[in-house]
Amino acid sequence: MRAIIFSDGGSKENPGKAAIGYTIQNAKQETVFECGMNIGIGTNNVAEYTALIEALRKAKELEFDEISVFLDSQLVERQIKGEYRVKSPELIPLFEKLINEINTFKNFEMSHVKRELNKRADKLVNEALDSEKQVIYDYTDKIKLD
Repeated sequence: MRAIIFSDGGSKENPGKAAIGYTIQNAKQETVFECGMNIGIGTNNVAEYTALIEALRKAKELEFDEISVFLDSQLVERQIKGEYRVKSPELIPLFEKLINEINTFKNFEMSHVKRELNKRADKLVNEALDSEKQVIYDYTDKIKLD
């Protein structure tokens, strides 16, 4: 089963209060799960990595085995594709976790998108930052995953 993931991460200051947001859609582009969550104090890049790691973990839990990811972080995209080296000591363990998650899927594709095309994930980040709570929208009981 193929999932389409939009992920985003943000920090009020850099570093500062940080949050993640992601949406998971089925192959018919129906949203099956959305999450916004505070992750404590961190940088934008830490939040971007964490968002994608958490989204992949949830997609695996929902039994998706093929993933198409869209994110607005060129840094994460280029580091995962091997175009940029990961130099930051705080990003190296997140990079390794992300690679381990990616390797659990049968197929994985990643594309950078402009911020305007990632509005929902960005909104989830901001909802989490503003509310201090985890924001979950779970449609799995209403929408077929495949």
